[in-house]
Amino acid sequence: MTTAEKIWVNSGDSHVWEPKDLWTANLPASLKHRGPHMVRDGKHDIYVVDDEKVFFAAASMIDAITPPGSADLNLRLADLDEQGIWAEVVFPSVGIWLSVMKDRELMHQSVKVYNDWAKADMIDRSERLLATALISVLDFDDAAEETKRVAELGFKSICLPATLPDHLEYNMPEFDRIWAICEEAGMVVCFHVGTGSSKLIVTRGPGGALINYWETTIPVQRCVTHMISGGALDRFPKLKIMTAEAGVAWVPALGDRLDEAYRQHNRYAHPKLNRLPTQIIKDQVYSSFQHDETALPAVIAHNYQNALWGSDYPHLEGTYPHTQEVLHGLFDHVSPDVRRRVTLGAFEELFGIGMPVAKAA
Repeated sequence: MTTAEKIWVNSGDSHVWEPKDLWTANLPASLKHRGPHMVRDGKHDIYVVDDEKVFFAAASMIDAITPPGSADLNLRLADLDEQGIWAEVVFPSVGIWLSVMKDRELMHQSVKVYNDWAKADMIDRSERLLATALISVLDFDDAAEETKRVAELGFKSICLPATLPDHLEYNMPEFDRIWAICEEAGMVVCFHVGTGSSKLIVTRGPGGALINYWETTIPVQRCVTHMISGGALDRFPKLKIMTAEAGVAWVPALGDRLDEAYRQHNRYAHPKLNRLPTQIIKDQVYSSFQHDETALPAVIAHNYQNALWGSDYPHLEGTYPHTQEVLHGLFDHVSPDVRRRVTLGAFEELFGIGMPVAKAA
């Protein structure tokens, strides 16, 4: 496909393979042997976090989602050009599993190792690679310290786990320290599906693969609900949040449900909100999708302007290497204004990164 035929986009969701020895080589000496890593055992790749086997994946699946650019960041930029992607939000792969750690010091040091590497190897390499910073939620002092540090390093977003440890919820006022730092720095708070829990198998038997895949989206919807209902987004009206790989059509529907609850049960609702949930969503809540045929109708019919397209590179459910086929199928029959907003505009609004005018044209 020629450059002129491409639909150029920014991606609100992608992943990178970290160096295999990132944590085992860079953690403090007393923690190195407990660092996150992945080992291959016969037909399976096993994610090991603090000596605990937290996730098993078929080796053939991992091999299928490791194009050279997923680990070689110079080749990655070539992949972006070939696929028609200008800039992308980049989440970790092994690093996603840090959020299942239970040891405060190990997690605090592990997120710092990842963030230092992401700064040096992605952010400093190209403005097109918008690495998200990992934050430990096991201690609020640690979380505030690292959030402030990554803001000073130039990160444009942090990634918090969709599923928190049992004693925490995102409607807790203790998180206000984090929200205040992010609002002041203009950093987006991201919640990626499937993060924070090693219990990804909810059911077995008929339909298990589909059921378990669907279940990964529920926690991010809970995050948004807590952030709205608990008043965090009302207290910090300039704070932006984004759910990654979660789809779009559910967002306006969630607003309807929360509006109804707030209207019909207002006497029981605390805190009182200055705006209805639907307005908070339109002001502050963004979400990314890759294939969803319902996403653009939701944008158009409900005037939901905060949808971002995402490639989910290099995952099997992502669009690589047929990104342009997917994009043309989604956007060929929508108005130029809608196409511009979803492919480029919402991303630019969130992260302040725009394509060169000549390329966008």
